[in-house]
Amino acid sequence: MTGVATRFPFRFDPAFRPVLALLGVRPATAWVAVTDRDLLIRYGPWRLRTDRANVTGVELSGPYRWWRVIGPHLSMVDGGASFGSSTAGGICLRFGVPVPALVPGGRPRHPAATVTVADPPALARLLAVSDLS
Repeated sequence: MTGVATRFPFRFDPAFRPVLALLGVRPATAWVAVTDRDLLIRYGPWRLRTDRANVTGVELSGPYRWWRVIGPHLSMVDGGASFGSSTAGGICLRFGVPVPALVPGGRPRHPAATVTVADPPALARLLAVSDLS
């Protein structure tokens, strides 16, 4: 990553902490970091890295059903990746160029990622995409 990072920790619902810890997802290993040039999502052993300019949209979402968000998921609707640790809500990040995240090797590539950070509105404000047309 380049530049000074603003880090957003994930929100953890107490009921799901033990099972997520078995996957290696704990508060110390789950966060979103944003610099002036990069976006990095770390969710235990999973990583997603892209240029900040590749973020073309942000949308607050939730609350969620636990079986749709807890743990790493692939959306069957849009092919997006989800990294969830709370049912309270999160943020969906849309990418101009799809990125790898869930499986080593770079495939499949995801057009979006949903993360359940502790402060979704703050992350949305930081990544706000303005329409310059």
